[in-house]
Amino acid sequence: MAEKKRAMNTAAYVILILGALLILFPLYITVVTTFKTSGESANSFFTLPQSLYLGNYKTVLENPTLWYAYGNTAYITLFSLVLELLVMPPMSFALSRGMFHGSKIFKGLYFFFLLGIFLPFQVRMMPLVKLLSALNMMNPTGMVLLYLAHATCESMFLYVGYLASVSPALEEAAYIDGATTLQTFYQIILPLMKPILATVMIREGLAIWNDYMLPLLCLNRSNRMWTLTLFQYNFQSEFNVDYNLAFSCLVVASLPIIGLYCFMQKQIIGGLTNGAVKG
Repeated sequence: MAEKKRAMNTAAYVILILGALLILFPLYITVVTTFKTSGESANSFFTLPQSLYLGNYKTVLENPTLWYAYGNTAYITLFSLVLELLVMPPMSFALSRGMFHGSKIFKGLYFFFLLGIFLPFQVRMMPLVKLLSALNMMNPTGMVLLYLAHATCESMFLYVGYLASVSPALEEAAYIDGATTLQTFYQIILPLMKPILATVMIREGLAIWNDYMLPLLCLNRSNRMWTLTLFQYNFQSEFNVDYNLAFSCLVVASLPIIGLYCFMQKQIIGGLTNGAVKG
């Protein structure tokens, strides 16, 4: 029995080491390439640089379009998350409690929103672009509203599922004490939703910051409206890719997310693990 357990542990460690290598090796290539000249990368893509060459970062940081892209990405991500935080939890609470009391209307709305999860993005892509174009909102503000609509279905599904684990007795006690529905939600229910709020905000924030397809469709008219993902493709042409500059841009674009993770590591991991377990 002990030998079998030891063999299973060994196999688990081997799998974990292989998984770690699969993750770390691309990171190694990315970071190392940023400190190489084009000639060094052409000679060998995998070796360490002969010297600490900072010219790639200098070229990227001196490009004024980078700072437009940073501003646009931060604006879109921040305001999308704020709007989602203001709209989605109250809406999900209303749906959850409406279904709890047996309302067919709320149940129908819930399943209507669920249908959006099963619609591929390719099906919605052209109608969304045409709608934004007709409204003259092919700009970062239009992207904020688009991301709010895009996140409605999946976020609502997560919130409603979590709220099913919150006892309605808490609300009934608040109503008996004379609290209104809004007071009950914001003072009692919302604080209990912190784990799922953290989970959804982290999930949506990373998705918006790293999204490429929607900005490509809606913000490609002017480089002053580019996001960081669009700016990264500024260093490639139809027949050539400058990997040194492209990877340097990738590192620069990732620094805010890495810094945020290091600063809020405990809260992020806690939010993801607590939000994944139904209380």
